[in-house]
Amino acid sequence: MLQPELLNEFLSLPAEAQRQVIDFIAFLRQRYAVVEPASQSSDDNFINHSFIGMWSDRQDLTGSTAWVRGIRE
Repeated sequence: MLQPELLNEFLSLPAEAQRQVIDFIAFLRQRYAVVEPASQSSDDNFINHSFIGMWSDRQDLTGSTAWVRGIRE
């Protein structure tokens, strides 16, 4: 359906139905709103923080995935 046809259909509805259409459009806009990701500042760049990789040389943490899986079971 083209926009002029859609507008004609909308305008042919009674006033109460037009209000319901407008309310429904508002509901859909809210439900499907695109959330803009927060801009990443240099402070949030975790790769540059000293705690990244601080336990990389620990041998007791090499099987952490298996350990968590075992705990969950």
